Amino acid sequence: MRASLIQIAVNEGESVSSRRVRVAELVREQAGSDLVVLPELWPVGAFAYEQFETEAEPLDGPTYEAMSKAARDAGVWLHAGSVVERAGDGSLYNTALVLSPTGELAATYRKIHRFGFDQGEAVLMSAGDSLTTVTLPEQTLGIATCYDLRFPELFRGLVDAGATTMVVAAGWPARRRSHWTLLNRARAVEDQSYVLACGTAGTHAGVEQAGHSLVVDPWGEVLAEAGPGEEVLTVDLDPAKVPDTRSQFPALKDRRLSR
Repeated sequence: MRASLIQIAVNEGESVSSRRVRVAELVREQAGSDLVVLPELWPVGAFAYEQFETEAEPLDGPTYEAMSKAARDAGVWLHAGSVVERAGDGSLYNTALVLSPTGELAATYRKIHRFGFDQGEAVLMSAGDSLTTVTLPEQTLGIATCYDLRFPELFRGLVDAGATTMVVAAGWPARRRSHWTLLNRARAVEDQSYVLACGTAGTHAGVEQAGHSLVVDPWGEVLAEAGPGEEVLTVDLDPAKVPDTRSQFPALKDRRLSR
């Protein structure tokens, strides 16, 4: 399975509508891949709290429309990052969208763990309450978003739901980049899964982004890592490596504590 992670530069000088057009073209350029992954809240910026209300959109809003066409044109599964979703009751959610190669909405995931310590996202957005997996022809994806990475019980739940590849869309700050690398490798090792971690580059709302998207194999080895700027990271994954790893080193069978 060929996966491409598009580490988008989110900068304040580019409008949301212009960025949608640009990112759609970047997705179309990955036509040879099976799966394309975008970062968290790339249309508006993960730390641009003052824009959440004005840029909120329904699930079938402008970001979905642009990404649906791009996924269909490229013929790829597309984890379209996440958007500020406005639900029917007016609540806001940080919601990931997964689209099929025909452009249909295959799954959504409302971020469970909101960042901010009673500020920012933690008070502006509602929390999701359900885990999400997506079955592809050769892998089952477990979906997580940014701050979720610090909560290993979520990933254990995804393993129990059949996930073999964890997809983490993020807007991770540069000042905690060492945690980003450490936690993604830890999740891969403890869950014996691939981890595809796609973050943003650039600076938005005054917060420099970490970049350094990475792909980690089930043994915790980093197969590829981006730099700090906008970049496309493409890696070929062996779907058999997950069951082989879990068979060779069956640590998951020795679990004694439930979530």
